[in-house]
Amino acid sequence: AKITSLWSNSRQSLIRGDIFTGRGFGGFQMKVKKIIPCLDFKNGRVVKGEKFTNLKDAGDPVKLARQYAETGADELVFLDISATNESRGTVLGYVEEISKVSSIPLTVGGGIRDLRDIEAVLAKGATKVAINSAAVKNPELIDQAAKEFGSDKIVVAIDVVKANNSWLVVTHGGNLVTKLDAIEWAKEVEKRGAGSLLVTSKDADGAKAGYDLELIGHLKVKVKIPLIASGGAGCLEHLKEGAKAGADGLLAASIFHFGEVSIQECKEYLALSGFAVSPV
Repeated sequence: AKITSLWSNSRQSLIRGDIFTGRGFGGFQMKVKKIIPCLDFKNGRVVKGEKFTNLKDAGDPVKLARQYAETGADELVFLDISATNESRGTVLGYVEEISKVSSIPLTVGGGIRDLRDIEAVLAKGATKVAINSAAVKNPELIDQAAKEFGSDKIVVAIDVVKANNSWLVVTHGGNLVTKLDAIEWAKEVEKRGAGSLLVTSKDADGAKAGYDLELIGHLKVKVKIPLIASGGAGCLEHLKEGAKAGADGLLAASIFHFGEVSIQECKEYLALSGFAVSPV
């Protein structure tokens, strides 16, 4: 009877919009969990692989961006995944096109090397810029970028691999394993002014077996800035697990690109699981 009552309350709150707007049972405010499709970009197309390799075509970036914006995504992430290894900047033309068809926040990463690159990407319509390899090479770039553009514009992307009982940062599209401890690096970038973290498990990427929940849990204990979980989402249950572990944003790619679940289904599932989500 108690379970039936809880389910009934959840459904009634969903119908009224309480959970969608962040008002929990009893009227207290709940932090909204964000659903974030990711557009990994290479050679003019969105691609998706496993552990950053074996890439397969997943569609047109502009069409997908429009589709996700129109169907309830909270934010978009666009990553020019080959830019750093090709020693070039981000493809600004596509950033501009995507920003024109989408009114939701857009984070752009890949090929961000200095303040001029950040300025150029923001000028083309990006809301935020994600930096990874350049920040590892020159951590002061985070301080400079936060001072110049504001912390809310700066996302530090942290790609990791599991190494015994810790996680190591990887850069250059996952090709270079550093000796940098991911947890310590997250603490440092927060102190330097990063506004949020985009944390991707290379081990889990594309495997569709779930996020690295242990990693998310460790990070949430050590840092206070918002954390976007990435790598491994393969079903609705995985999104719920990521939210329960403490992720503020739940990034996914394959399940959206290949039509396995809709953004609306994700939000309804999370709402009925007791998490606040924004209206579709």
